[in-house]
Amino acid sequence: MTGNPETDRSPFDDLPGDLMIWVLIISELLVFGAGLAAFLGVRITDPEGFAAAQDHLHRAVAGINTVILVTSGWLAALGAAEMEAGRIGRGRGFLTAAATLGLVFLAVKWAEYADKAAQGIGVETHPFFTFYYLITGFHAAHVAAGIVVLLLTALRARPSEVEAGVAFWHMVDLVWVLVFPVIYLLR
Repeated sequence: MTGNPETDRSPFDDLPGDLMIWVLIISELLVFGAGLAAFLGVRITDPEGFAAAQDHLHRAVAGINTVILVTSGWLAALGAAEMEAGRIGRGRGFLTAAATLGLVFLAVKWAEYADKAAQGIGVETHPFFTFYYLITGFHAAHVAAGIVVLLLTALRARPSEVEAGVAFWHMVDLVWVLVFPVIYLLR
């Protein structure tokens, strides 16, 4: 360390938000990755049963939910850019819109769960549904937490906090982009 701010930079200095948000994001990605790996490992033991169980899912609705969540991520990124540019009102609007689409995602997910319950499908119906509920439910909990984070950062309007909150929201997006094809599409 020379004491010179130009040469004493860490590779972590350019990350949006605090280093701890990245520790959280990486740990969450590892947890979801482990869950998806376990799903795929168990799927190998019963591909026909998993395919039959998967036929009870609504792929098109999940695809629409994917578009909703990815659009929400885009709006969150716009909100962060507006906040950084000093356009607080516009930034708050984009972050609030992103959080609102998060709520729409959860409403669609809730309707999907209600449909499964009406069919008598629960966590014990088949191992596919055990993983389905655990993975998508854990993701839904992250969506709910992300909505709170987006709204709090919009309210506080501190660019560094907004960057960290939006980074968390993008992790939620990324996880869904991985969960969607593995749970809903992979045959």
